[in-house]
Amino acid sequence: MTTTMTIRLRTKRSTRGEATRRRIVEAAIDLFGEYGYERTSTRDIAARAGVNTPALQYYFENKEGVYRASAEQLAAGAWARLAPVVDQATRLLDGNARVDALIDVFIRLHETLGDCLFRVPNASRRLFFADAQLGHDPAVAPEIVRLRICDPLHAVTAKLIARITGTATDDPVTTIRAISLYGQVVMFHLKPCAVLALLGWPAFDMEKRQLIVAAIRGQTQALLKAWSATAPATGSRRARTLK
Repeated sequence: MTTTMTIRLRTKRSTRGEATRRRIVEAAIDLFGEYGYERTSTRDIAARAGVNTPALQYYFENKEGVYRASAEQLAAGAWARLAPVVDQATRLLDGNARVDALIDVFIRLHETLGDCLFRVPNASRRLFFADAQLGHDPAVAPEIVRLRICDPLHAVTAKLIARITGTATDDPVTTIRAISLYGQVVMFHLKPCAVLALLGWPAFDMEKRQLIVAAIRGQTQALLKAWSATAPATGSRRARTLK
């Protein structure tokens, strides 16, 4: 066998192996979302993915391994959508942007997070992500969500709020404000049944999502502007405040 043929064969096997691995993860996300970690077995995942159990164990060793891979895939997908806005916010902060521009990018971050939470392709994926945030399943998923999404997102939002409101980035008030603002979005994701019952809605269709987004946008903008208006106005900051 020539070197070229050997390389082609290895590439083909690698591509086929990656496709199998991806198929197992997709099946696992659906099943973990539908039934939870405890009620999902490796046999169930293998059957849904169309592979045998030894094949699953070859790629992931055990159930926790495929669960970790599932959480990492969802987190990576969410961060891919958030990263461009985080980068924009970082550039504005580095460039000493005006407060109104910082408020606008904060709201864009807010709404992008909402897109990540609400526009997940199917219900089982939304449930998997919600369980990972609530810590219902093994600690590995909440840890992945915290490290890959929550911590880097909070790092930039804390800087935005600190600059907008005149507080320090590590001030507990800054963190409390960040949590409270993002809680507006997360509540609709973590407690959808309770929210739907209170609103008397059967489901979140596109029109209702737009209504939620508009209401939260208005609240967030009003709060940030109010906090900015009452912030200490130093000489350098005064030049960047809202007109």
